[in-house]
Amino acid sequence: MFGSIGPLELLIIFLIILLVFGANRLPELARTLGRGFREFRKAAEDVKQELQFPDEDFPPSDSDKESKPKDDNEQIPKQDNKSDLMG
Repeated sequence: MFGSIGPLELLIIFLIILLVFGANRLPELARTLGRGFREFRKAAEDVKQELQFPDEDFPPSDSDKESKPKDDNEQIPKQDNKSDLMG
C-alpha cells in the first residue's frame, strides 16, 4: 500500500502539511505523532504478551524458573516457624 509512495510524493505531502499547520506548529505536531506511535507500539506489545501468557500478569522470568523445584519429587525445605511463635 505505502510501497508505491516515492520521495517526490513524500515531499509534496510534507509541503502540504507545512502549509496547513505552519512552521511554528510543525515540531509540536511531530512530537504528538511520535507519542501516538510509541503508545500504539506499546499497546500492540502488551496485547501480544497477553496472547502469549493469558493466565499471568507478566511473562515468567529466569529467576522464577530457578525458584521452582526441578522435578515433582524434589521439595523445597520448610523453615521451623514454631520457635518464632513461642518467643
